[in-house]
Amino acid sequence: MIRCRDSPAPSDTFRRTESDAIQRTPTVPYHLVRERVELRFDARTVEVYHEGVRVAAHPRSHTRGRATTLTEHMPEKHRAVACWTPERIAGWAAKTGPETAALCRAIMAARPHPELGFRSCLGVLRLGDRYSPERLEAACSRALAAGGASYRSVRSILERGLDGAPLNDDLTPPVITHSNVRGGAYYD
Repeated sequence: MIRCRDSPAPSDTFRRTESDAIQRTPTVPYHLVRERVELRFDARTVEVYHEGVRVAAHPRSHTRGRATTLTEHMPEKHRAVACWTPERIAGWAAKTGPETAALCRAIMAARPHPELGFRSCLGVLRLGDRYSPERLEAACSRALAAGGASYRSVRSILERGLDGAPLNDDLTPPVITHSNVRGGAYYD
């Protein structure tokens, strides 16, 4: 929990307000996430103190809704993921095939931030362990053709064995002939 103390700051250039601390939580080392810390900040800098010892200092961001997490404050596993890029995920997918890479690019493009699609893409790639890479490539091709660029679509195609079914390229509906169907000439 982040609390601002009412005691005076060591420097007159710093001010502390409860509302600013609640609206924009500064990044702290991950081992202090649920601990009480003291904030000291001015227009340009944020300092975080734990039990009187400064544990973090970084430039203050005035951009609303934008995270400014420092990598050294993340756990090791999060640091490994933080260096992933959409190109890296697409590269992993390309090892399975071009359709899998195209599907992963489509998943990431459909999100406001490509990073939000990483887990779905990794789920698609894991399906290649359960099913064969050839089946995964066929399922990705079918999902892209159907407009279902998602993990759930690919999983459903594989579970139902639709990856082996022929893909109907002609998606025009059949012409229905019936005495009750008037046809286009009726409206002319």
